Amino acid sequence: MTTHRIALIPGDGIGTEVVPAACRVLKRAGSRHGIDWDFEEFDWSCERYTREGSMMPEDGLEQLGAHDAILLGAVGYPGVPDHVSLWGLLIPIRRAFRQYVNLRPIRVFQGVPSPVRDAHPGEVDFVVVRENVEGEYGEIGGRLNRGFPDEMAVQESVFTRAGVTRVAEYAFGLAERRRGRLTSATKSNGIVHTMPFWDEIVAEVAAGHDKVAWDQEHIDALAAKFVLDPSRFDVVVASNLFGDILSDLAAAVAGSIGIAPSANLNPERAYPSMFEPVHGSAPDIAGRGIANPVGAIWSAALMLDHLGHPEAAEDITSALTAALASADVLTPDLGGTASTDEFTDHLLGLLDEA
Repeated sequence: MTTHRIALIPGDGIGTEVVPAACRVLKRAGSRHGIDWDFEEFDWSCERYTREGSMMPEDGLEQLGAHDAILLGAVGYPGVPDHVSLWGLLIPIRRAFRQYVNLRPIRVFQGVPSPVRDAHPGEVDFVVVRENVEGEYGEIGGRLNRGFPDEMAVQESVFTRAGVTRVAEYAFGLAERRRGRLTSATKSNGIVHTMPFWDEIVAEVAAGHDKVAWDQEHIDALAAKFVLDPSRFDVVVASNLFGDILSDLAAAVAGSIGIAPSANLNPERAYPSMFEPVHGSAPDIAGRGIANPVGAIWSAALMLDHLGHPEAAEDITSALTAALASADVLTPDLGGTASTDEFTDHLLGLLDEA
């Protein structure tokens, strides 16, 4: 029996509803594959911030470092500015643990109609590889002359050779294991320094991966092609900001942001990686028991795969595929009437049949 120590951070809003659902699925999959779980839950959230003045304690990162992985629900809630909640919890975790790859798989599932006419199940299946710790989300900058007519704000992007190289290497390696095609997102016709630098390094990395066919697309044209021809893509590598935007757009193409997972990976495994659904805290439906747990459960499957249990991960994704395809028990965002617990119960039944 293998035991994994997992830090649970349900966080805000529906995070407190979908993380327990994911844990139920992990326990069931674990019992089938000889995996035991040592879950430790942390109440780090906007509620904690309003109560204690910080999203997590001063030694929070040290506490998390003792775990094999982190499963997070959602961050953000009305009353706490988004830059406070994210920079107080999510971003420090990503950076302290060198989680420089943000992996966001996209699929169109049977039973989840895409709003895009030509996006069909079995045809749209790609991955956005987002650089996760530098780029446009740099901390360099500031505000000057606050409150005066000449007030200004400066925000610096930071692209390093090491940072771009490592995420490009990861993306090309992933493309080699998938269908052998990669697209790099750029905007070198308008952003004169960082994007040509990005392009040059991607081309250098590509030279070492001759089995991968690759191209680059300007971000505006690429966004349009995600909608017009989503089935053409396999692996898309992008900077922090571009990857963030593209992956949310791709989730919408797949039919619901509620089903989209993500993995914040430290590929070298020197630090714990973190897994989280993309959907956010959804305060408008929080507490009603109707949140879609698919994104969290799929994220848990990504965690299983990262921890070295691909068969258990595949059992979960296969059960998810079957649950969505049957269309019998779906949450309201997918056109059904099921609660979070009812969908999870249905999924567990399918998992038992696998």
